[in-house]
Amino acid sequence: MSVMESIYVLSLALSTYVLLVECNSIYSIRKFPARLIFGTATASYQVEGAWDVDGKSENIWDHLTHTNPCKVLDCSNGDVADNSYYLYKRDVEMMRELGLDTYRFSISWTRILPTGFPDYINKAGVAYYNNLIDEMLKYNIQPIVTLYHWDLPQKIQEMGGWTNSEIVNWFGDYARVIFKLFGDRVKYFITFNEPYSICQFGYGEGIFAPALKIQGIADYLCMKNVLLGHARAYHIYDKEFRVNQNGKIFITINAELFEPKTAKDEEAARDARQFYWEVYAHPIFSKSGNFPPEMTKRIADKSAAQGFLRSRLPELSRAEVKFVHGTSDFFGLNHYSTYIVYRNESAPEIHPVPSFGDDLDIIAYQLPEWKIGRSNFTKYVPWGFRSLFNYISHQYGNPPILVTENGFATYGGIIDEDRVTYFRGYLNAVLDAIDDGVDIRGYIAWSLMDNFEWSKGYTERFGLYEVDYNDPNRTRTPRKSAYVLKEIIRTRSIDPNYEPDMSQPLTIDDGL
Repeated sequence: MSVMESIYVLSLALSTYVLLVECNSIYSIRKFPARLIFGTATASYQVEGAWDVDGKSENIWDHLTHTNPCKVLDCSNGDVADNSYYLYKRDVEMMRELGLDTYRFSISWTRILPTGFPDYINKAGVAYYNNLIDEMLKYNIQPIVTLYHWDLPQKIQEMGGWTNSEIVNWFGDYARVIFKLFGDRVKYFITFNEPYSICQFGYGEGIFAPALKIQGIADYLCMKNVLLGHARAYHIYDKEFRVNQNGKIFITINAELFEPKTAKDEEAARDARQFYWEVYAHPIFSKSGNFPPEMTKRIADKSAAQGFLRSRLPELSRAEVKFVHGTSDFFGLNHYSTYIVYRNESAPEIHPVPSFGDDLDIIAYQLPEWKIGRSNFTKYVPWGFRSLFNYISHQYGNPPILVTENGFATYGGIIDEDRVTYFRGYLNAVLDAIDDGVDIRGYIAWSLMDNFEWSKGYTERFGLYEVDYNDPNRTRTPRKSAYVLKEIIRTRSIDPNYEPDMSQPLTIDDGL
């Protein structure tokens, strides 16, 4: 039996076990290792607002939502969002209420560098992030700063954005500025959040800003340049700042588990993993480096058959392979759900040619029993989380993993039982994986509060705190999941029978 066949069988057994455990409510209280850090996350465009104040210039999401507003489901935008630019002290107060060890946020490139380049550094933007960082550190909350969470300067996009190879240096210049400004206090930097979403949704499918739909070409150019940009920032930090600042720098990859429908569908599952996320993980974490070989060959063969003179997936030179390899201190992991995949050679053509979808050529689906709650955004498959942890550990030599996003979507409401179920199930999967020997260092929930959820606008809610968007003060109110997560963090354990008293406000217990 192959390794992946073994994982598949184990996953089915785990799914059966988890269902039996949940149905019979036989979970016992389980303790987390003392070293595991807990946090929540947001991103600049999703929460800050203040889109054009104090010297900030236009980014690609400002541009998209102002020129084509109904590209977003509810025709909304992040002009005000959660107004965190002005309400950051309340945000830190919420972190204290939850008892967080860390908070992950991103920096708006155009708030710091309005021209996109380091010729002018915006003092007001610097002051905002200094105030936020200092307020967090006052209460022993460790900042994790993401350099790029999808809000590229519009001026740089007009020069080709992530399809222009010069962006590798432009991103490096921006990263150096951030390290100089904040690295004396920030000890964790993430270069990119979800490169797949940047490239495929932004340049291939046209779902996210900059909403280009140049499939099978622009998205692949983006893949290469994001990887090189990440490596550029890593080497700048490693050579110029690490000794004095003594921090860590890594990339966050969004990885779902792709399970073969049957043992015969392992090739389809392998290809799905490679196309969706191993294309970013393999060059950094594998022993050999470079893009995954089977994916590389598949795209090259398709390109030749379509009449292209070279593969649409640009090669990494030997020097570039070496430049990228090993450039991450953690495996940053965003994970939400699991998919079952297969390949049906007799199925009718459903993808444009050329395209990512045609190159991959698989069918993916989720089981109806995985749905809890009303939203279709996320499905409940905690055994898939455990299987993914074990796969990453086996595939890449057990790297230290930091879960940088994991969460559940609802349509609002304070009593969010489904989110409570999700967090308990997925945190139990974290403990299972730790018991398996996987090196997991932390868990960061998405998200601290409701926010602008990109193409979904404000229709889908991920927040531990509900935000009232009809209130100009953007009042934040803790949901039941906030009470439950607070107790998990406070006790460093999961008690399946814990029921919070929501008649009492969340209190601050940090002793400061």
